Amino acid sequence: MRVEGRVVPFDALGTADLHVDAVYQSRGTRTGDDPLPRLLKVGNMGGFRFRGRLDALEIVALTSSLSDPDWPDEVDRETGVFTYYGDNKHPGRGLHATPRNGNELLRRIFAAAYSGAQSRKNVPPVFVFANTGERRDVMFLGVAVPGTSEQQVAEDLVAIWRTANGLRFQNYRARFTILDIPLVQRVWIEEVIAGSPHAAHAPAAWREWIDKGRYRPLKSTRSLEYRTKIEQLPSSPNDVAIARAVHQYFTERPHDFEKCAAVIARLMLPDITELDLTRPSRDGGRDAIGKLRLGHGVGSILVDFALEAKCYALENSVGVREMSRLISRLRHRQFGILVTTSYVDLQAYREIKEDQHPIIVIAAADIVGLLRVNGHADVEAVKSWLDREFPSASSDA
Repeated sequence: MRVEGRVVPFDALGTADLHVDAVYQSRGTRTGDDPLPRLLKVGNMGGFRFRGRLDALEIVALTSSLSDPDWPDEVDRETGVFTYYGDNKHPGRGLHATPRNGNELLRRIFAAAYSGAQSRKNVPPVFVFANTGERRDVMFLGVAVPGTSEQQVAEDLVAIWRTANGLRFQNYRARFTILDIPLVQRVWIEEVIAGSPHAAHAPAAWREWIDKGRYRPLKSTRSLEYRTKIEQLPSSPNDVAIARAVHQYFTERPHDFEKCAAVIARLMLPDITELDLTRPSRDGGRDAIGKLRLGHGVGSILVDFALEAKCYALENSVGVREMSRLISRLRHRQFGILVTTSYVDLQAYREIKEDQHPIIVIAAADIVGLLRVNGHADVEAVKSWLDREFPSASSDA
């Protein structure tokens, strides 16, 4: 993780405030060099660290590398939503029978969060950190509370099934809201450590959630509406290998990639109700048309869209010509989806944003991320999924 901005040295941690996106340095690489014990008086190991007992939690610190391909923790800075996976990441144990009791902790704080104002007072402040990749340094991401204002309650804490080594097991996917607390003063940290999180120095957004259950997320708007090439392409060797595997699978039959693109679009937009592939023509045709449901129940509406699929190598970009082709086919009140195994070049991306064309770009990095979230986290898993869902004519014979 690239670090810029505020950096707090190890010797200052005991008296330091917590600034969102500031880096808090370790003393070295050993367990005893970890910064969190000095910052919050919690343990020095694991993703879950807490003070108190499970039935009387005082403070919780969640740490993540944000780079585990199998369990992709994620911070959406535009919405303030933090997605975090529990600690049952390997088969052999029950959902709540983990050594550090992380999943049991999740179960309890989410239950308290949705049991009324009195129970919310039992939810401890959750301090979220990300490893920077330098020694044991961490970046502070914010103060979080269980749940979100934009998800249904049933979706905030979900037990999901995974398979490893031929064995099925469950783990939690939890969604938290990072509250609008850009600065946590040391005086409140000391009050929390002393067992008084609701004392006078508690931040306003925290008190508002405790008292009223109202989420006030920390949101940040992108300064650039279009993504760069680096942002659209996978970065880790594992992710690059996944993207190349998808491209190579359809290299000899690019029209079949349209079926795959349709499935990927559904992964990103699960409320797609109709998606029909069109017949290929000499110039490729319009690859698919569909309808997306906005809202739920009888009050919902359907919005038409057109989908274009481009099975390109990572080195080959989707340019202005291809993008103009999709734009020209959009009818009034219709939006477009471009799915590509590569990226959209800067000029084409800038034009669709500056001219406000309603087009969703699903680039190579997005494809990898969607596959990973849905349980296909390495090359072998992705190849198995491709063989199962999009067999070639020869394999069907």
